[in-house]
Amino acid sequence: MARQHSGPPRAVLFFAFAFAVIADPVSSVAYAIEAALRALHGDLSRLLPTMALVVGLVALVTANYWQLVARFPKGGGAAAAAGRAFGPRWTFLPIGALVVDFVLTIGISISAAASAVIALAPALAPWRIAFALVLLVAVGGLTWFGHGGRLLFAAMTSLFVVIAAAVVVLGFVAPHSTGTAPSTPHPGSHPALFAVLLAFPVAMALATGVEAPSTAIAQLGQLDDTHRRRFGRGTLALLVIIVGGLTLSLTALAARLHIGIPGLDSTQIADIARAAAGSGWLYTAFQITSSLLLLAAASSSFQAGPGLLKALAGTHERPSVLPTWLGRTNRHHTPYWSVVVYLGAAALIILAAAGQEQELVLFYAVAVFVSFLIGLVAMARFARAERKTALAAVNAFAAAAVAFTLIVNLTRGWPILSLLATVLVAGALYLRWNRAGRPSGIEDVEAKAEAD
Repeated sequence: MARQHSGPPRAVLFFAFAFAVIADPVSSVAYAIEAALRALHGDLSRLLPTMALVVGLVALVTANYWQLVARFPKGGGAAAAAGRAFGPRWTFLPIGALVVDFVLTIGISISAAASAVIALAPALAPWRIAFALVLLVAVGGLTWFGHGGRLLFAAMTSLFVVIAAAVVVLGFVAPHSTGTAPSTPHPGSHPALFAVLLAFPVAMALATGVEAPSTAIAQLGQLDDTHRRRFGRGTLALLVIIVGGLTLSLTALAARLHIGIPGLDSTQIADIARAAAGSGWLYTAFQITSSLLLLAAASSSFQAGPGLLKALAGTHERPSVLPTWLGRTNRHHTPYWSVVVYLGAAALIILAAAGQEQELVLFYAVAVFVSFLIGLVAMARFARAERKTALAAVNAFAAAAVAFTLIVNLTRGWPILSLLATVLVAGALYLRWNRAGRPSGIEDVEAKAEAD
């Protein structure tokens, strides 16, 4: 018998679920466009083609998760796909990637939120690192009170989208001012196409969070499989429309208003908003809502990351891969020691980057792409086994594009640390799983983490 829905109307539930889940990718707009421009050495003439390529690849990756939602309506994402396509040992690679990605999401979101506030109040600039750490502790502390606030996160996301849309419209219709950055300040020796191909992988930080709907649908225990599929796919569609639309419109506005690489105490997205709306209430609202959205994205990872560690810590019903103390919870069901682990790791990340989110973008677009890659390869294998030749070809093409993105980012040097961290975490979890006697059910650990 189908599960009966109880609680708020489905429209309200979908709004709360969808807009809360897409907070991470929507917030990535705050730093992904600037990251691409820096990789292009300030060449605004190539920024729109670069970001169009990024949005295209985001759509390709989203198409894969569209399939994952259909195949695994109870959640699980790439981990479930990898485990069932290649065996349970392969589950640990996407799990390791997500563990690292959650830490980086917290670090970069907190740093970007601090930058958004500093762009509004430059007097805080000398205390950037301390301010970012205070925000980190505040967001981590709120996690103590449990996993509530989905509707609040959804409201923050939708409010930012509305205000950003107002900024874009004003910027095209009646901008307050224009910047002074030339379109091509010093075009390099690379041909335009080659320059774009080298630059777009940096901005693929925009794709982080694309996997969230495929795992978060496990939270919707009050719905049956059919409605979970609809919620998951509807959220993925909204993600592509909103993230793609905001990214391309803000990129086009940056080129139109000649908004180049920002100064030390500002961000490109802040400069775009200031040029479009002046320094009045709309600019202030834009900066405040973007910072709150970034904090919401950090909070989401502060819930998902420790939740995953809690699920791995196990009970008598689950794989006991990690020490049981990581699964200890307070009366709000928060695994507090796991929160402390993520708090410490994110603090180290923020200190290492001196609170500058652009220092972290390269690292960010590595770990989660390991999860994307194995998920795409798994889905290509499923499609091939089911003789769905066209679908297998699309998945294989997307896997090749993701692999190219990963390789280009790794050639930049230090981002290889993200890959090493992913492999080390995955390897350590695999060894502990072996020592625990290879308990069954590891493929569904992400779904169980979200369901809790």
